[in-house]
Amino acid sequence: MPTGKTVAIAGATGAVGREFLRVMEELQFPVKELKLLASKRSAGTILEFHNTPLKVEEMTPQSFRGVELALFSAGSSVSKEYEKHVTGAGAIMIDNSSAFRLRENTPLVIPEINPEDVKHHQGVIANPNCSTIIMLMGVYPLHRKYPVRHIVVSTYQAASGAGWAAMEELKESTRAALEGRDFTPQKMPYPYGFNLFSHNSKIDESGYNEEEKKMIQETRKILHNNHIGISPTCIRVPVLRAHAEAIHMEFQEKAPSEEEARELYKSFPGVKVIDDRQNNYFPMPIEASGKFEILVGRIRQDSFLPQKALNIFVVGDQLLKGAALNAVQIARLLDEL
Repeated sequence: MPTGKTVAIAGATGAVGREFLRVMEELQFPVKELKLLASKRSAGTILEFHNTPLKVEEMTPQSFRGVELALFSAGSSVSKEYEKHVTGAGAIMIDNSSAFRLRENTPLVIPEINPEDVKHHQGVIANPNCSTIIMLMGVYPLHRKYPVRHIVVSTYQAASGAGWAAMEELKESTRAALEGRDFTPQKMPYPYGFNLFSHNSKIDESGYNEEEKKMIQETRKILHNNHIGISPTCIRVPVLRAHAEAIHMEFQEKAPSEEEARELYKSFPGVKVIDDRQNNYFPMPIEASGKFEILVGRIRQDSFLPQKALNIFVVGDQLLKGAALNAVQIARLLDEL
């Protein structure tokens, strides 16, 4: 392995944990030593990094001795339990859960949007929610020149957002539907195959679920703007991997033209424009799956507010830019800034 940092991956056998390995390989992230950590149940699993087999260890409070960087994707409760063990060992934690996202003095970072915030970390940097990342990669390239006043977003969220178990349940639920068999869901609240339903997170008295509230609160923190309006509706759809979002943006003064919007997207890192009206060819989850870029298309003036608003459609791999890729990009920022 190339000379670099001593890195630990917490939750290494999960869907995002495995993508950490792939992303670090593809980005040639410098690793001196790599420790793969997971629960006692998953300990002993063999994974590969740069064609080298590595055994997954059971994570304990002592696991972070000598570690410089810890990439976490093990759930909020585990992140909270291990925070002091990680930072106490002198490591920087980049956490993929919701545990620290809204905590004061913990940066919440999308490297293409607010990289300078990384400088203010106190041992922990939070990775935003996948839906927030994908939305803002579609909003920010326009917002930085044409400030946005209000966002209305509807998400079409893949099974990958709920992990491997949900992805497998989608497959089994689909087989059962095709074969005419009854199916009792275990991971999701309702049968997943050939169905869609409101995001499987708790809804409070406001009528918004936790996923929708994350999009509101995290967007304001990332953009350092408590006045921007965000009106989300989050839906689970029977797609294995890659979230899609329909986004309406109303601007403070005027909207960019469709042509300028396309140029702003083309010049923005991490975004790829797919906007072929003649062939009705626009972003699709099947084409975003496994890709680092966020796909943007359906760029068009709003029919009711043509001078003030634009509508777009974005798709991104939830496990990559929505999780593992963004976290590794944050890790790279630590050396660049």
